[in-house]
Amino acid sequence: MAKTFELETLQMRLADSEFVTLDLHLRIQRALRALILEGSLSAGLKLPATRVLARSLGVARDTVENAYVQLQRDGYINRRGGAGSYVAQTLGSELHGAVRRRMQQRDARRAQAATQAAGLSQRGQQILASGGIHDQQAIKAFATGLPETRSFPTETWERLQRQVMKDYRGNVLLHGDPQGAEPLRKAIATYLNLERGANCKPEQILVLSSTRQALFLCAQLLVDAGKPILLENPGYFGAKKAFEAAEAKVVPIDVDEQGVRIDLLRADRSGASCLYVTPSHQYPTGATLPLARRLELLGWAAEHGKWIIEDDYDSEFHYDGLPTACMQGLDRYQRTIYLGTFSKTLFPGLRMGYMILPEQLVQPFACARSIIDGHTPQILQLTLARFMEDGHYNAHVRAMRKLYSRRRLYMLDAIARHLPGIATALHPQGGLQIPCLLEAGWSEQDTIRVAASAGVQLPGLSRLYAGEHKQQGWLLGYSSLTEHEIETAMSCLAKALRSQ
Repeated sequence: MAKTFELETLQMRLADSEFVTLDLHLRIQRALRALILEGSLSAGLKLPATRVLARSLGVARDTVENAYVQLQRDGYINRRGGAGSYVAQTLGSELHGAVRRRMQQRDARRAQAATQAAGLSQRGQQILASGGIHDQQAIKAFATGLPETRSFPTETWERLQRQVMKDYRGNVLLHGDPQGAEPLRKAIATYLNLERGANCKPEQILVLSSTRQALFLCAQLLVDAGKPILLENPGYFGAKKAFEAAEAKVVPIDVDEQGVRIDLLRADRSGASCLYVTPSHQYPTGATLPLARRLELLGWAAEHGKWIIEDDYDSEFHYDGLPTACMQGLDRYQRTIYLGTFSKTLFPGLRMGYMILPEQLVQPFACARSIIDGHTPQILQLTLARFMEDGHYNAHVRAMRKLYSRRRLYMLDAIARHLPGIATALHPQGGLQIPCLLEAGWSEQDTIRVAASAGVQLPGLSRLYAGEHKQQGWLLGYSSLTEHEIETAMSCLAKALRSQ
C-alpha cells in the first residue's frame, strides 16, 4: 500500500470508463473511494490539500472540496482543522485485504461464468447456451423483420398521446388490466374481424408486449417440461428458442411448397399437444397454406384435441392480390390460438402484440401474464386504440403495403442483376424479406463472413432448419431500406463476394 499520495495513480483512475460520465467532483470522489477500498491509499495516509490537488488536476478548488466533503460524510477520510485530510484509520489493512480478496473472488467468478453457467439451474444453463435473440437496433442491409420507421406519422401519434393524457389524466399512470385496455381490445377485435377474417370478441383478446411473450405463455401453459411441441421445419428461430426456454421438446414437421405437410402431422406419434404454424406466410419460405390444407389441419386438431398456434406475423403485407384470411376465422372447434404483432405494421420500439384466445384459455393466460410482467403500459395502449379508431392504422398499413411492394420488386431485380451465378431469389407473395438459395460451390458461412467485412449483414437460411438437410442461403430483409440503399448494398455485396 502507498505510504505517500501519488498523483499519477489518481489520474489513471479518473480515466476509467466507469467514471467518465459523472460530474467532475463525483469522478474525483469515486476515484479516491476506489483507491481507498482497494488499499492503494492506506489507512492514515495524508491526502493533498484541496488547493494543491485542484492545481495538480487543473480543476477548481471547490470541485475537490466537494469531493472531500462527501468522502468525509461517508467515513472514508477524517479532516482535522489545520492538520489536513487523512484516510480513515478504521479502513485498515485487514479491511483492504478482505476487499481485495472479495474482488479477486468476484473476478474469478466472472471468468468462470464466461465459460460455464456457474450456479444456474438447468433451465438457466439452457437459456444461456441458446445465446438469446439479438434484435437489430439500427437500419442495416439486409436485416430481417424491420419495417419502414422513418416515414411513420410521429406527429399524429404524439397528438393522440397528448389527447390520451388530457382525457384520462392520472389514470393512465396506474396499473392496467393484465388482459389489456378495453378500448384497444375492441379496436383490435374490430380490425381483425374486418381485415383478417377473424371471428372474435374483445373478451378473447390478450394484449402483450410481443409475439415472443405469447409463445412463452403458450409453452408454459400448454406444454409440460420435457414434453413435445410441433414446429414447422424450416421455421421461426424465435419460436424455437421460446419453446426450448420453457423446457419443451421441439419436434420438427417438414414443409413443402404449400406449407406444413398434413400427412406428416397425421403420422406423428410424439404425443405433442400443440403445433406452431405460420399459414398465411410460412417463415421463411413464404408459402401460403391453401384452403384445403387449412380445413384439414383444423379437422386434425379437433379430432385429436390439439392446439394450433397461428402466428400471423406479417400477413398484412401481401402483394399479389388480397391478403389471405386467417385460420382462426375458419375454426369452428375453438382449437386455434392466434398471434399478431404491431412491431411489423407500426414500429418495433412499441413492443406490443396480441392474442386471440379460445374462451376457455382467456382466464389462465391472463393470470399467467399478470405474474410475468403485469400489463402493457396504459398510455401506449390507449394511444394505439385512438390511432386505430381514427383510421390512421389502416391508412398506414395501406401506405406501407404499396411501399414494400415497390421495394420488393426492386430488391428482386437487384438480386437478379448483381448476383447471377451466386444466389437465386425465391418469389414469396408477401412479407418483409426474400429467401435466396446459394448456387453450387458457394458456402453460406463464407459468404456471411465476407459480407460482414464489407458492412453488409446476411442472415443465414440454414439456421432455420432442423436435422441434417439444411438449405444453404440467406433471408434478405428489404422493407426498411430505400431503393438507393438496396442498390448500394447489393452492389457492395456482389463486389465483395466476387473479389474472393
